[in-house]
Amino acid sequence: MSEDIIDHCDGSLLTITLNRPEHGNGLNDTLIAQLGSLLQGAAARARMVLLRAAGNDFCVGRIAPRGAAAPRLEALAARRGRDVVFNCYGAFRDSPVPVVAAVQGRALGFGCAIAACADITIAANDASFQMPEFGDNIMPTIAMSALLGKVTAKQLMYVAYSTAVLSADRAERLGIVSEMAHGRRGLEAAVERVCAQILKAPQAAVLAIKEFARVAPAMDIHGAVDYARSLHAVVNSSSEMRP
Repeated sequence: MSEDIIDHCDGSLLTITLNRPEHGNGLNDTLIAQLGSLLQGAAARARMVLLRAAGNDFCVGRIAPRGAAAPRLEALAARRGRDVVFNCYGAFRDSPVPVVAAVQGRALGFGCAIAACADITIAANDASFQMPEFGDNIMPTIAMSALLGKVTAKQLMYVAYSTAVLSADRAERLGIVSEMAHGRRGLEAAVERVCAQILKAPQAAVLAIKEFARVAPAMDIHGAVDYARSLHAVVNSSSEMRP
């Protein structure tokens, strides 16, 4: 594994750190694939995931060849080449264990997308979020797909078309961020509090919450309620829920 992404597991918490601070933690496709693989294997190693970044920025985006360096690909080859990004987004959604993201500084493009993909996103008040692709004549539907289910359709259109730089406070109001913390100490304290709350709970309940949040939105209301009823009965009657 590359030192550009560091993973550490203590048996309960898998911490994944983007470790390219001199490059704003921008990731190329190889590193995006590595991040996806770590998330896909997280449930076998830990009870939850904490995604964070070294340095001043969370992630300034995907590093891809531009201009003359960009390969000229047929449509099918181009689609296959983008699968690494879609697969990474899918790894966030499909992870059985919850993923918490701690965001400071800039979260741009792919960085904004993965911040939104996390189940819980805690941002320092100096954090900023942007999908700049449309302003660079790049169609931003890859990053837009990561925001589905996180923001409303109207908000999604605004974020994509306007390319506006969103403050942490604005991102929280839009639904990209779960909680805003004041300063880096506040960010660390908020992350520690949320992780401790998740880790002290019975794992059966932790997994059931993630399962319901992942599956229920695609169901009609009656099916979702019946699903909630079934999960409630099965999980709460389990011996795993007893102290």
